[in-house]
Amino acid sequence: MKKIISLLLSLSLIFSLTACSQTERPGTSSEQLSADNSLETSDLQVPENFVLIKGGSFEMGSPESEAWRSADETQHKVTVSDFYMSKYELTQKEYEEITGSNPSNFSGEDLPVENVSWLDAAAYCNARSEKDGLTPVYTIDGKNVSWDKSANGYRLPTEAEWEYACRAGTTTPFYMENSPSSEDANYYGHYPYEIEDNYFSQGNLEVKPGDYRQTTVPVDSFSENPYGLYNMHGNVSEWVWDYYGDYSDEAQTNPTGPATGTLRVYRGGGWNDFAKNMRSAYRATLEQNKGSFNLGIRLVLNAAPSSGSVSGTEAQNTTADGNGKILIAYFSWGGNTEGIAKEIQSQTGADLFEITMVNPYSSDYNTVLDEAQRDQNAQARPELANHIDNMDEYDIIMIGYPNWWASIPMPVASFLEEYDFSGKTILPFCSHGGGRFGQSLTAIAKLAPNAAMGEALSIHYSGGSELSGDVSDWLNSNNIQTN
Repeated sequence: MKKIISLLLSLSLIFSLTACSQTERPGTSSEQLSADNSLETSDLQVPENFVLIKGGSFEMGSPESEAWRSADETQHKVTVSDFYMSKYELTQKEYEEITGSNPSNFSGEDLPVENVSWLDAAAYCNARSEKDGLTPVYTIDGKNVSWDKSANGYRLPTEAEWEYACRAGTTTPFYMENSPSSEDANYYGHYPYEIEDNYFSQGNLEVKPGDYRQTTVPVDSFSENPYGLYNMHGNVSEWVWDYYGDYSDEAQTNPTGPATGTLRVYRGGGWNDFAKNMRSAYRATLEQNKGSFNLGIRLVLNAAPSSGSVSGTEAQNTTADGNGKILIAYFSWGGNTEGIAKEIQSQTGADLFEITMVNPYSSDYNTVLDEAQRDQNAQARPELANHIDNMDEYDIIMIGYPNWWASIPMPVASFLEEYDFSGKTILPFCSHGGGRFGQSLTAIAKLAPNAAMGEALSIHYSGGSELSGDVSDWLNSNNIQTN
């Protein structure tokens, strides 16, 4: 009997240890992680609300069968090491405590900080590291930033780390079993996943349209993903370390992206994004010195000592000043964008060019919605009916378009691919029904990566009586001389 009891006690102990081991994974308390961490990270004390993301291998990118995937999401095998990630997006309170400023468009201590540039985010990481007695990770030399991988301070996740943490072991477009509703994430809830193909007949939709909050929400809103992370889809997008570039087809371990570039990557989608742009694999881009009202920060820390350094050198774009020759190129369907373009011309005297198609879209609203989403989903390049013969003469290109399905109409993509915009400055302007720019700025940046992008202008429908003033303010912000 004693042997049997002893055996049962041993089995019970083994079961307890196994259960303990299983819980010492993302989602455990900071106290548990700190205790475990003492064995793994040379006595680094893990800050509150950071969780351990156990490393592993996964397929980064999206399969070709995934609806609304982009061509830059080529699947490839990636292995990442253990790291710690904040459960939450960085709050305005946390940012202001370190920097003394709050650039956010929305106001609230527990709301995510937004409207921060990538360079702002790197500077914050260093400042908070110093405050907490850690070794700063980044060396910032103007626009060039290098990363000391041996430093134990706060940093931005790599693109691979971010996607690995977001997926949390899943291979579907989102980490949850079904695509997110507006009760699961903060986004443009009128446009759930695959609404584009089912706008007029929604019986086949997995998730029906819901609320559009038009603001950020507290960082602990909704449920966490299986790794214990909140708001990996929606609320604000999050900067990552990497410059934007093509993925390698080969298997990689702890990739850090290109060594140089003109655009940095951000991930996850924000409060004004369609669900398709919150997918785990979706890649958004912006110049590193710019911020946005739906773009914030999530911090990570090394989980074990590392070595080496990663250089980050910004490729130089020549930015045209406001005195260069200007072209206003626009695509308009219902007349709203045309009205904005003509107001810009009246204030600048710039040349005006309408982007038109050999086979124009239908004049029927319902039909053109179908045509527009069809072309976007296929990334079609409609043939254009007219062309610019003297593009080399222009220094500044103002590109106007309606925000269609949260991006640019495909005739604008055709226009952008037709010319070399190296050394030019692009100033986007768009008309919209509530989503502002959507991901149209990312679409433009990817198609014209060697151009500089100035401040963009979004106008609600036709702009009404405020159009003239809004255009004037926008021109001034870009140092454009007016009549």
